[in-house]
Amino acid sequence: MKVNYEKCGYCGACVGVCEKMAIELVENLIIIDNEKCTNCKLCMVVCPLNALEG
Repeated sequence: MKVNYEKCGYCGACVGVCEKMAIELVENLIIIDNEKCTNCKLCMVVCPLNALEG
């Protein structure tokens, strides 16, 4: 998973749905731990700005 920071509004919706806790909001930056990520793409579904790419 990757974050398109030009589109991201840093709302944290993706953080709240990640069952593997692979996404964090740190100092206005979305950080994805791709080692924890299972590519379920649930974060992509909930992102209101389509800022996640997988």
